[in-house]
Amino acid sequence: MNEILVLAHKELRTFFDSLIAYILITIFLGMSGFFTWLFGSDIFFIGQATLQPFFSIAYWTLFFFIPALTMRMLSEEKRSGTLELLLTKPLSDWQVVMGKFLACLELIVIALLFTLPYYITVSFIGPIDHGAVISGYFGMLLMSAALISIGLFASSITNNQIVAFLLSLVIGVFFLIIFDVLSNSFTGSFGQFLNYLSLSTHYESVSRGVIDSRNIIYFLSLGYLGLFLAESVLSKRNIVE
Repeated sequence: MNEILVLAHKELRTFFDSLIAYILITIFLGMSGFFTWLFGSDIFFIGQATLQPFFSIAYWTLFFFIPALTMRMLSEEKRSGTLELLLTKPLSDWQVVMGKFLACLELIVIALLFTLPYYITVSFIGPIDHGAVISGYFGMLLMSAALISIGLFASSITNNQIVAFLLSLVIGVFFLIIFDVLSNSFTGSFGQFLNYLSLSTHYESVSRGVIDSRNIIYFLSLGYLGLFLAESVLSKRNIVE
C-alpha cells in the first residue's frame, strides 16, 4: 500500500509540474460555474436553493475531463519507454495501475473542493438540503472512479494518447447514454438489465440522495473491472516481452 501511495503522490506532482492539472481544473470550474450560475437551467432560473444544476453539468464536464486526464497515464509511458523502467522497480502491475488511479482520483477531489464555494453561496441564498448535496458529491466521486478506471484501461491498450482519449469516450458513451436509451426500447428482464448497466441511472439516483447498496455495488464493480482489465493488459504485455 505504501508503494501505491508513493506512486500516486509522484503522479499527482507530475500533473501540477506539467500544468495539466491547472488547465483541466480551470476548464472544469469555468464550464461548471458558467452553466451553474449564468446559463440555461441555472440556480437563479430554478428559483430555489439547490445544487442540482451543478451536479447535472458536472456529470457531462467530468465525462470529457477524465478521459483527457487518463489518456496519457499508461499510453505515454508505453510510447516513451518509461513503463518498462517503472515495471523494473519493486512494483506489481496492480500497484502501478492503482497508483495512477489514485493520482487521478486525488486530482478530481481537488477539483471538487474548489466547487465548495458554490455550496456555501447557495446555503446563504435559502434553505438547502445538505444531505442531497453530500450525496451529490458522493455520486460524483463514485462516477469519477468508474470513469477513471475506464480511462486507464483505454490508455493501457495503446501508446497513442488521442486513441486512448477517443476509446475512453466511446466506452463511456455506452455506459452513460446507449445502455440508458436501449433500456427504454426493451421490456422485461432484459430491459431492466440494460437499465442496471446504465451509469447515468445510478448517478442520478445517488445525486438525488438515494444511497442504495445496488448503486454502490455497481460503481465499485465497474471501477474494479476497468482496473482489472488495465492490469491484465500490462501483465500480458510483460509475458509477451
